[in-house]
Amino acid sequence: MKTTAISVLGTQKDAHGGAGKARWDTWRPAIGLVQQEELPIDELHIIYNKAYKDLAERIKADIRSVSPETKVVLDNIELKDPWDFEEVYSKFYDYSMSPCFHEDKTSYYIHISTGTHVEKICLFLLVESHHLNAKIVQSSPKEGHVRHSNDPKGVINVIDLDLSRYDALAKRFETDRQKDLSFLKQGIETRNADFNHLIETIERVSVRSSDPILLTGPTGAGKSQLAKQIYLLKKQSNKVKGEFVAVNCATLGGDLAKSALFGHKKGSFSGAGADHAGFLKEADGGIIFLDEIGELPMEAQTMLLKAIEEKTYRPLGATKDEHSDFQLICGTNRNLMDDVTSGKFRRDLLARIDLWSFKMPGLAERREDIEPNLDYELLRYTQRTHKHVSFSKEARARFLKFALAPTTPWHGNFRDLNAMVVRMATLADGGRITEDVVIDEIARMTGGADAAEPVSVGELTLAELLGRDYAARYDSFDLAQLAHVVAVCRSSVSAADAAKKLFAVSRKAKKSNNDSDRLSKYLSRFGLKFKNLLMA
Repeated sequence: MKTTAISVLGTQKDAHGGAGKARWDTWRPAIGLVQQEELPIDELHIIYNKAYKDLAERIKADIRSVSPETKVVLDNIELKDPWDFEEVYSKFYDYSMSPCFHEDKTSYYIHISTGTHVEKICLFLLVESHHLNAKIVQSSPKEGHVRHSNDPKGVINVIDLDLSRYDALAKRFETDRQKDLSFLKQGIETRNADFNHLIETIERVSVRSSDPILLTGPTGAGKSQLAKQIYLLKKQSNKVKGEFVAVNCATLGGDLAKSALFGHKKGSFSGAGADHAGFLKEADGGIIFLDEIGELPMEAQTMLLKAIEEKTYRPLGATKDEHSDFQLICGTNRNLMDDVTSGKFRRDLLARIDLWSFKMPGLAERREDIEPNLDYELLRYTQRTHKHVSFSKEARARFLKFALAPTTPWHGNFRDLNAMVVRMATLADGGRITEDVVIDEIARMTGGADAAEPVSVGELTLAELLGRDYAARYDSFDLAQLAHVVAVCRSSVSAADAAKKLFAVSRKAKKSNNDSDRLSKYLSRFGLKFKNLLMA
């Protein structure tokens, strides 16, 4: 197995002792590396800048004298600034793609004892990301012998990032990341794959970027809550120091918008009886959330663009600019590009705030998340009122039947869900939400109609229930009636529930009700039972 190492020329450490004989009494990283008996180096690549070509050649010659079996390759990489992370990583990345660092039957080692801290970090990252399939080797003089050592070879320490002890670090990192994701979702175990992917992306952006974020989506989809969670996540990871300031731009108009956002000086307009700092100043060092950004007046949009790009703005009536180092999150339920086309929104402002744009789905688009959010809303009610409330089994099934039905629109999204839970919890006697409470709430939400209207049952379903020759055995009148009955049964949580709907008028005139039996007898005419309808 061939052994290849990569090292950055140490312009100070490798130069110890100069060109004279004294250099042989001094520990030098590259020279010491090739003298380690436990790690024979067949090929050593030394990265150098052309300004240090002479030093590189001297090190190459010295290696030849102490380790003639080691082939030394001098690789010139010109760095304008070896402390510029972007430049160093980019050039080292290109360098790492060389075929000579991806040969079969070769063990690779990255020597990180020389070079700037940035160069060391970049090499480490290339190994950690497996762009270089290598181990890390660190050399050092023996303890207490930095220069003029009796043992200039020094010692080495090999670090394999694939070892199990580093798995613990990776697991810790993943655990922390999962906590961040749960934090953004307010601890709700959401089940919608697209939404979870969206939150994962937002989490990465939140912890890595301070650029503006644009949250789009319908009213009530949770944009405000998510903006606050993004702030709290940044706050706990020390990405921001200031406050979270939430502003609904729909409540601002004309000079009020400019005064509210950018502040004003006393006497700058009628009614300005005192200086006002403004929301942007309040958000200095923190985050400002501008909800319904599309409602902001054009003149205020112009001032906001300057504030975003330069972190400076001029309050109304002021003679000098103010500074605010804020981070911006915007929210809207409108199509801002349509507003740009119609002249209601500045194109350059949209380009600036649309760097990171995330569309929040409405509740109807993620119905599988209704149940965990239902539990969350109940928990919020309990925490707020100190009153524990829960559903009966039948009530919970009835509510979820309504909530999950494809015909339930959820126009208000999570605001509707929250309002329904609050009303039901408030009316729950003894802290128990009953089926009657749920039925009343559904009627309230649907204007008196019951949960979702029953969907029609097609010919395929009737064929499954009655057999392929059903049309030849039953009149079309009977089949039309049966199709409606089947649809009602499938939109109900029980046979009794279906019977109440089907016989709602006639049952009012009867002294005793046995509608379930009436339904059972009707279905038996076709050889059917209620449970068969649910399975078919």
